[in-house]
Amino acid sequence: MAPQSSSSPRRHAYVTLITRASYLAGVVLLADTLRRHGSQCPLIVLYTPKLSASAVRALELEAPRQNMILRRCEYLLPPGDAQVTLIAQRFEDTWTKLRVFELCGLGYDAVCYLDADMAVFRNMDAVFHKVDRELPEGWLGANHCCVCNRDGDPWAPSDWRQENCAYTPVSHPGGLTNPTQPPIGACDGAIATLEAGPSRTHRLLNGGMFVFRPTQELRDSLLSFFSHPDNVPLLSTFKFPDQDFLAHFFRGRWRALGWQFNALKTMRYWHAGLWRDDEVVCLHYIVDKPWTRRVGGDGVAGYKGRDGATHQWWWDAYERWEGERLGGNSKAAGSTDSSAAEEVVRLVRRGVAPPLGASDGWCDGVDPDMQAIGASVQGFANNQASPPSVVKTKA
Repeated sequence: MAPQSSSSPRRHAYVTLITRASYLAGVVLLADTLRRHGSQCPLIVLYTPKLSASAVRALELEAPRQNMILRRCEYLLPPGDAQVTLIAQRFEDTWTKLRVFELCGLGYDAVCYLDADMAVFRNMDAVFHKVDRELPEGWLGANHCCVCNRDGDPWAPSDWRQENCAYTPVSHPGGLTNPTQPPIGACDGAIATLEAGPSRTHRLLNGGMFVFRPTQELRDSLLSFFSHPDNVPLLSTFKFPDQDFLAHFFRGRWRALGWQFNALKTMRYWHAGLWRDDEVVCLHYIVDKPWTRRVGGDGVAGYKGRDGATHQWWWDAYERWEGERLGGNSKAAGSTDSSAAEEVVRLVRRGVAPPLGASDGWCDGVDPDMQAIGASVQGFANNQASPPSVVKTKA
């Protein structure tokens, strides 16, 4: 049953996680686009101990201007010597995303997690209205994982095909308000071991965006399940750590939202009958990240060359941000002194590709982690699945 409405004011917040400086530009643009499109809710930025001092400094400079709340958090890793097989080694950090469920003591009625590789193009706050009206306590609001795998990436399970994708049966405009819902009721065993086909793939969610009611009961239950030694074999089966965990933990207890709140960039050409540019609320830059390479005059971008339009949207937003910070329209976003503005731009530029043809005078260094999120090595079809990682740090 949907929760009862209340006339009392509701307190909502967004939250994201940054563990590497190579995602600094993503966090800054996420915060800026949330504010630019009228959100009244703060963005809580969780950052881990090894985040570089320069990235932390940039966030501190941006926080007052962008309605950001910075919170340092510890890494979250599986218990004992879990053998974790990952599609890409960079996913090892994403277990820490589960720390968002520890925000239950801050007085928020609902919290929406957004990945650091997202940008907002329409007001996002409607997602909280859906929680207030539709989401029972202890449930998760999310969107399905797109399992079309039209590029034939070899790491994908055999049932990752267009006919088994939860987005295939819906089209515009119904997909905005009536998406395919996951199967009702809990299932036995791990999602990965269920019989192949829609009964399994329609239970899978994408962990880039999810919304929930933060309670101590939910936090305790989730972290207890995660840290229990008996669940180590289960965790070892997860190739996409956080989202596979969430799909399992909330099996039978999550509700699909409209695709527009987690618009995977590949859906623009894989689900053209569903996608509309002017309906995108939050765009998810899966696979390679737009800030690693400028869009050329031919409009080609992305690891398969088909993401020129959506990558250009990100660059347009970045240019607006940088222009305001360097004085083009600084009063529109709050007064800042010019030295601080120049400093934050310089720090963010360290992880942003220079303009085409530019070399000197752009930035004072390039983060080597940028290679891990760029088009040249990010194509999953060309990557071998990482060997199992032995994680010895207890949760």
